[in-house]
Amino acid sequence: MLKYIKHHMDSISGIEIYPMISLLIFFIFFVALFWWVLTAKKEYIDRMSDIPLDNQNDTQL
Repeated sequence: MLKYIKHHMDSISGIEIYPMISLLIFFIFFVALFWWVLTAKKEYIDRMSDIPLDNQNDTQL
């Protein structure tokens, strides 16, 4: 099965760019996420972390 896939992958021209694009997207995503975490305001983080514990919006059945 692997031989079959490798044979077809070798026959596609320009396929070597796809792993590089994937790595670039992965790297950019995590750099952006890291930047967002470092620059997020403390009040926003506290407010978001309190949402699961907020009982004011729960409805009584």
